[in-house]
Amino acid sequence: MDLIHVRAVSPPELTERIVGLLAEDPFVFNLVVQRGLAHHPHGDAVQCDVLKGAADDVLRGLRELHLDRHGSIVIEQVDMAFSERAAAAETEQLGPLAHAPLWAAVEARIRAEGTYLPSFYAYLVIAGLIGAVGILTNSQILIVAAMVVGPEYGAITAIALGLDRGVRRSVRRGVRALALGFALAIVTTFAFALLIRGAGLQPKAFTLGIRPVSNLIDTPNFFSVAVAVLAGIVGILSLTEARTSALLGVFISVTTIPAASDLAVSCAFGSYREAWGSFLQLLLNIVVLVVMGVLVLRLQRAVWRRIGASRRRTG
Repeated sequence: MDLIHVRAVSPPELTERIVGLLAEDPFVFNLVVQRGLAHHPHGDAVQCDVLKGAADDVLRGLRELHLDRHGSIVIEQVDMAFSERAAAAETEQLGPLAHAPLWAAVEARIRAEGTYLPSFYAYLVIAGLIGAVGILTNSQILIVAAMVVGPEYGAITAIALGLDRGVRRSVRRGVRALALGFALAIVTTFAFALLIRGAGLQPKAFTLGIRPVSNLIDTPNFFSVAVAVLAGIVGILSLTEARTSALLGVFISVTTIPAASDLAVSCAFGSYREAWGSFLQLLLNIVVLVVMGVLVLRLQRAVWRRIGASRRRTG
């Protein structure tokens, strides 16, 4: 049974309407109202539990009453609950909708990932350097490590959500963060690779042109597109269903950080054809991930709306 706990502070003049909204909803349980006990903001404390599959409608109703402006709304995941009434409502009335994503939480997670602190750029630079070492040493393990460290997928999903919702500011911020972050990573990695070349520290195999890892990265093809498409689908699905293990799989399947690293290393060693291939690989992956993010978000919403409409007709 999937429940969320809602804690709200309501101005006294709104409380009756809010309690009426919650009390009439068949998927709201354990409604508690404490008059005048809330502070900062001052008002009435209202708490309840809501079946997750119906929570978007409840939250929409509360926001339409402007509770988020004049009071506050806090959402918490309920890890365990015992209630025969709630379980029966989930099984008999919600049906498939019981497993619908809580879109308010999904969008909140994506927006949180779209916060570009200095650490975002630091992670990108460090990931680029790790990727460079992996390319120079032909170490696939280090390439995977660089993929995991890289934080760029958060910016990519923030751009996708911004395009889906028509929020231009979010799109601009995401594009700017990716452009600046990858520029910093490439420039730093280029300087690191120049230092390696100047000191003659590159492995003999790399000097002789034995670069299987680099060759995989700088030759974008049909399979690059296929992997990016599949990763874009899985990435959004894992975010909507809060499956971190699947999201980790996305991180280690998308050739963004490795492409940036290979671009820098190839330029430092004068391999400009390989550098161009890596640039195309980087651009290809970012564009495909953004496009698939928008499409999958819209498709999921459409599917769950249809399921909800069908459930209401048959109910």
